[in-house]
Amino acid sequence: MASSRKLLPVEVIRRKRDGLVLSAEAIGQFIDGVVSGDVTDAQIAAFSMATYFQGLDPTERTAITRAMALSGRTLQWDAQRLGGPVLDKHSTGGVGDAVSLILAPLLAAVGGFVPMIAGRGLAHTGGTIDKLEAIPGYNVAIDLASFQAIVARHGFAICGQTADLAPADARMYATRDVTATVEQNGLITASILSKKLAAGLGFLLMDIKTGSGAFMRTRAEAESLAEVICAVGNAAGMKTEAMITPMEEPLADSAGNALEVREAVQILRGERTDGPLLDVTLSLAERMCRQSGLDPAALQAALTSGAALERFARVVHAMGGPSDFADNLDAYLPQAPIVRAVHAPVGAEGVVTGMDTRELGLAVVDLGGGRKRTGDPIDTRVGCLDWAREGDPTSRHLAVLHAADEASFELAAARIQSAYRFTP
Repeated sequence: MASSRKLLPVEVIRRKRDGLVLSAEAIGQFIDGVVSGDVTDAQIAAFSMATYFQGLDPTERTAITRAMALSGRTLQWDAQRLGGPVLDKHSTGGVGDAVSLILAPLLAAVGGFVPMIAGRGLAHTGGTIDKLEAIPGYNVAIDLASFQAIVARHGFAICGQTADLAPADARMYATRDVTATVEQNGLITASILSKKLAAGLGFLLMDIKTGSGAFMRTRAEAESLAEVICAVGNAAGMKTEAMITPMEEPLADSAGNALEVREAVQILRGERTDGPLLDVTLSLAERMCRQSGLDPAALQAALTSGAALERFARVVHAMGGPSDFADNLDAYLPQAPIVRAVHAPVGAEGVVTGMDTRELGLAVVDLGGGRKRTGDPIDTRVGCLDWAREGDPTSRHLAVLHAADEASFELAAARIQSAYRFTP
């Protein structure tokens, strides 16, 4: 039987716009065009917007995920030969989410192997790759052969998408970021799982954030996404589970690339022993250990003994960074020229009773620590530190801003002041 004719990209877009279910063949043709360049950025944006409003049914979600995963190379691992499970986690993003920088070396220190293919920031959320680029010399675009060798030797590595690995997702991800089409379960699922399937994982734990700083602002939305991702991941042959974690406040005490790297290393060095960032990291790590046969009881020892820090330092050096980076943060991390506190507005007396965490993330974008358009440069120096949290008095500062200039400081400060809620 002759195969059906090839659909033009505009026909695929029109069908999805009109609410029709796309065949796996039509989706595959569109994704092939994304990789070849036959599909333009405008057509990717149009397809994403049509999908945002019309949705994807289960067959479409699985089809687009598989097509994107197979749009480039796929990695193969022999867990038995490595001597441990091949696993990873992925977060749907939030403000101050530096979990990956701690979790990956921690799991490696207890016997796991974590080939983490991470992404850049989306809208108000920070990206692991943007954070790592604050480390001088760290090569987020390392070739896949070297990436696999580092994982096999040191237990983990974190890199960005290369031209070889899920290249269709790289283009679509960048376009969705600047066209208000991030919050669509099918596209989120395809973006996440295509990279993880291409990375050859045996187990994936999804960290799905919910709250004012998350893309999934309600528990119901988070549960819906968890169900979709687990269904598609398991259908594709990758054991997939999910945890729902809160993002009503910034997860870390900092938000901004170099600042979050500093905080993560301070946790690995044992200088910070509590706080939401560490709590969530350990909860995720314990779940991953239980599901993959590793010993959860070994996690705390890996932190306190310095074993996780040692793994981190080795991998930073193997990826092109300084060999002594973890011991000399001040010498290597870039620092902003303006460091100044922002306080509650005049007349706002009492205590902090809440905040719009998405707005706090956008304040980092105002400072230059995130992107407003695809291809915008990132200033890794800037960000916010020492957030005020619920219950804090208004007499303390709301945050300490690290800014490149006075104009961006004022813009971010105004956004932060308006994002907080106060009660006398």
